[in-house]
Amino acid sequence: MINLDQQHELIVPNEDISFKMFLFEGKDGGYFREKHWHRSIEIFAVLEGELEFFFNEEHLHLEKDEFVLVNSNELHSIHARYPNQSVVLQIPVSSFQRYYLNSSFIYFSRSRMDTDSQVIQLIREMYEIYREKAFGYDLAVQSRFYQLLYLLVLKYRESSTDRNVLQHYRKMDKLSEITDYIKENYNKDITLDSLSSVFGYAPTYISKMFQKYAGCSFKNYLTKIRLEHVVQDLGSSGDALDRIAARQGFPDRKALSKAFRNQYGMTPGQYRKQEIMKSTS
Repeated sequence: MINLDQQHELIVPNEDISFKMFLFEGKDGGYFREKHWHRSIEIFAVLEGELEFFFNEEHLHLEKDEFVLVNSNELHSIHARYPNQSVVLQIPVSSFQRYYLNSSFIYFSRSRMDTDSQVIQLIREMYEIYREKAFGYDLAVQSRFYQLLYLLVLKYRESSTDRNVLQHYRKMDKLSEITDYIKENYNKDITLDSLSSVFGYAPTYISKMFQKYAGCSFKNYLTKIRLEHVVQDLGSSGDALDRIAARQGFPDRKALSKAFRNQYGMTPGQYRKQEIMKSTS
């Protein structure tokens, strides 16, 4: 299975509700998601099975009827060894605007056992109502969503936080602005100099931010974003590699193939054959 390395994830809400809710893509097990981050507040609620989460030195094992809160711009990775049913909520930070601690920042604790069952029950109801989509479902989901926000602010919100955590958040927020831009313009000619012109930071400063906070170079990050789209193309189209390379920002087929092999240990052609075999088996 192909998984991308540490990266920033761009969150787009569902069209009919004010947040994003979906069934975790690692539901079949045998899945590992490398370290990544996003600006939204994320909740993973395990309704069946189990999941493992990693936050730097912290390791959490989740079982049925347990959940985890992931703060904005917090690096985390996920391991789903076995089949599971987990609902994911990704909530825009702006939903908590009136309750910011400092400079558009809010921070939540991992768990409060006295209200965890209420959170799980709300998420179960939200997911079932949304899945069935009966008349007025959006109102029913939103009403429970606001109850969830109330519990998060009342029971899980930290009233103060460490200065180092706040500083890290601010640095990650700057980096997120840049990676959002890269995700939207990945197939164009993006360089450190062009990013410097857009954001007003020195090229060396941007380079250092990637190394320190994303754990990779700017060039490697951009290549991985492009490869993610190449993978999608290989699985959904029969286009020639030359056309895919041009569409996804690579100078030519040779450069695409080299980057693909370095990242995934196989050629684009081998990956395409693998996907065809899966779809016909």
